[in-house]
This record gives sequence, C-alpha cells and structure tokens, in this order.
Amino acid sequence: MREDAVSGVFHLLGLHMHQPPGNLALLVETNPWEAQQILLCYARPLKYARRYPEVARFCVGFSGILLEQLQDPYVVARYAHVVDIPRMLDEYRNTPNIEIVGMGYYHPVFPLIPPEDWEDQVERGKRKILEVFGREPRVFWPPELAFTMEMIPVLVRHGYQYVVVDGVHVRPKEGLEWEDVLYHPHWAEYGGARMVVVPRDRDLSNAQQSGLDPAWFDGQVQHKTARARRPCLVTTWTDGENGGWFRQIHEEAGFWGHFFAPYMERVRAGQMPIRPISLSEYVREHPPVSEVQVERGAWSIGPRGGKDFSQWAGSPAQQQALRELWEVSRRYHEVRRWAEKLEKLEEAREKLGQAREAILRAETSCYLFWGDAWIPQLYAQTETARRLLEEVERRTHRE
Repeated sequence: MREDAVSGVFHLLGLHMHQPPGNLALLVETNPWEAQQILLCYARPLKYARRYPEVARFCVGFSGILLEQLQDPYVVARYAHVVDIPRMLDEYRNTPNIEIVGMGYYHPVFPLIPPEDWEDQVERGKRKILEVFGREPRVFWPPELAFTMEMIPVLVRHGYQYVVVDGVHVRPKEGLEWEDVLYHPHWAEYGGARMVVVPRDRDLSNAQQSGLDPAWFDGQVQHKTARARRPCLVTTWTDGENGGWFRQIHEEAGFWGHFFAPYMERVRAGQMPIRPISLSEYVREHPPVSEVQVERGAWSIGPRGGKDFSQWAGSPAQQQALRELWEVSRRYHEVRRWAEKLEKLEEAREKLGQAREAILRAETSCYLFWGDAWIPQLYAQTETARRLLEEVERRTHRE
C-alpha cells in the first residue's frame, strides 16, 4: 500500500455541469461568445486529466438535460468550430481518472418537488449517463446540493453508493470533533436503506469557485485538518462552467491554468502533502466508521445558507409555482391510476408519457432560481401537462 494511503490528507475535487433546457441552442443565436466559453469548460477537464494521468483525480457530473442538448444535432453542428462534441463525450467514456457522477435528469431541487417524482428523475439521469458514457455512476450529486434523508432509499435502489452533501448540514450521531465530521465520509441510514455521505467543505469550495492558488490551498487545508484524525478527505465541489474563473478563455488566468496545473505539478514533484483521489478509491482504502444525520438543506445560496431553500422557494411567485407543480404532478398520478383501473392504460400511454415529460421538465431548478423572469417557463410545461391529462380523461370517459 502506498505510504500516503496510510496517513495524510486527500482531496476529492468535483465539478458540476448543467444547462437549462434549450439553453445551448438559445445561446448560439443570442450570445455566441458565452456559448464558446461554456463549451470550452466541458472540454477542459479531459485536457488536464490526460496531461496528468498519474496524479490527477477528480469527479465530473452532467445533468441529463445537458447531455441531451450535447447530443442535439443542431447544437453539435453549430458548436463544431469550438468543440467536437461527439468526440469529447467519447473521451469522457475512456478517461479513467475522471469519475463520472450522476444527478437528477432535469436538475430538480429534490426536497421541493413531489417525492413521487424522485424515482423518475434519478432513474432517467442514471440511464442517460450509461447511454452517453457507458459507465454506471456510483456517486450522486444532488442538484443545488439540495438533500433530505428521505432520498436515500431511492438512491440506493438505483445503485448509488455515495452522495455528496454540504458539510454544514451534517450532524454526527456520536461524539466527534467538527474536523472529523467534515473531513471523513460517513454512513447515513433512512427507511432501512444505507449509503455513504460525503461532506463538502463550503469555504474551500467557495474559493474553488472564485479563485485560489496551490500554495494558499495547501496552507488552508493543513490548517483546517490539523486536528482531524488521519487519513482525512477534503472535498471541494463547485459548478464547472459558471463564473469568469472557469470561463476564462485565457486558461493561464483561470481555474485550470492558474490553480489546477500548478497544483498537479507540485503533486507530481512530491512537493504537495495533499493527494488528489477518487471517491471510490478513498472509501475502498478507508471505509467509513461513523453514522450521521444530514439536515434538510442546500448549498450556500440565500440569506440562511441554504437551510430554507429561499433562493428557489422564497417569493410568493416561487411558492405559487411550486403549488402548481405539486398539483399537476398529483393529477398525473391520479389520471394514470384511473386509466389503469379502466384497463385503458395502453391507449393513454403516449399522452401520459408526454404529460410526464412536461412535469419532470417543469421541475428544472433554473425555472425557480432565476425568479420571476423564468417562472413562466415552468407554467408553460405544467399547462402542457394539464392539456394532455384532460385529453386522457376525455378518452377514458372519466367526465
């Protein structure tokens, strides 16, 4: 076993990739410069994983709806001068030092949508990862890091072994120092299902999102983990395509050139006490030994740090939109059960499927995150679902 596998500080670095439905095609027409910046963000992880194959280890997650857009022939053709998208996706399939991460297909805030819809969002997201990358994800990234313990049985049913959560919401069941809570994976159990939760360091993740260098990172990590039992795992995770730090066209001034490449050079030269590692490798070598509870919450957006989901559910308009979403979802399940009872499910299957798709699409977090300007897009989807469900009701003579 390697010396640094016995003791030391390990680093799990994660990047989250997502675009709202239709956004890549829209940007081609409205903001081609931004489109170019975003597409390059998807290609760069591959470039640096290949440059440092013996030391670079990190996670990348794609929402299903982003992968759907990256497979759109129109998007592929219009962005061909920037990135060969099919080749890029194939390279992710064949780059073993990048761990592919799953999430909900349409990037929903899971605790805010009906639990009856969790299964479809998780299953479709995983299926898309398998289709595109040929790799079964074991790590789950909750969109907006919005998590509740009730999600655990659904995730376990679909083969997920690990879920990343914001460390501020983790509460130990036994007496542990804060450093040992934040810098180790733990077991969490709900409803008879059990999985590993991985706390994310919020402060260091904020630095990863906005700007840092290897020397500062090293100093901060050593200070934060000085009292932790070792080996310990420092987890930093952010969006990988948002903000000027990641979108910087001049790579030497952005995340990859200013931080990541010098960081890997130091690791390669044996000048960095921190070692990058994949989550599956770390847990295999250092299985969790403690149990925790995770409080319902999201990551650090809004005045209460994600505890009240105010960024997505704080305004009257957002709350009304969520009530509409819950009502239409409830009606879908009711109509589907009715059609099944009347033995007309096969006859109604196509329109029920279209209604289901509209409901799941309406659950995209972006429609709520961007406030009043985007909420009408949520209603456009629920109105489509309502119309389709009315057609099913008429066909099954429910009226």
